[in-house]
Amino acid sequence: MASFGHIAVGLALGRVGAREASPGKRAAVMGALAALAMLPDADVIAFVLRIPYAAPWGHRGASHSFVIAALVALAVAVGMRVARGPALKAGLLTFAAVGSHGVLDAMTTGGLGAALLWPFTTARHFLPWRPIPVAPIGVGMLSARGVYVVLVELLLFLPFWGYALWPRRSAPPRGR
Repeated sequence: MASFGHIAVGLALGRVGAREASPGKRAAVMGALAALAMLPDADVIAFVLRIPYAAPWGHRGASHSFVIAALVALAVAVGMRVARGPALKAGLLTFAAVGSHGVLDAMTTGGLGAALLWPFTTARHFLPWRPIPVAPIGVGMLSARGVYVVLVELLLFLPFWGYALWPRRSAPPRGR
């Protein structure tokens, strides 16, 4: 994926999670969940470290699993508990954001699949429905293929973008 879908899902989850918050707090929550939705792709460092793509810690490996999503969610929930915030809500939204990454990558047309069930198996998985074209890596995104992938992703995730960014209706004044 070109990441636009991951960002859209994170922003939409943030809008759901901070529905009643002030605009500034809502924007912060949306940004945080968009970043968390992108977190599994930090594994691209594996290319620099010469870790093979197909290795358990290679790209779309362990970092794309539900177990890693649960561990990140637990860490966020604990942090929110310490900060006296809504720990359960933050943990569930974090799990949805981080966990969605592997699922969306399993819906792409290329690569080796995503290690959704690591550490129970190192097998990579694809879903039966794969409408998302695989994105070229690196400077390949600046090609015609890269532009095509971005346009398809923007179209596929338009409902998420629309929900996340549509202006919020202001509440009627109280007492009237």
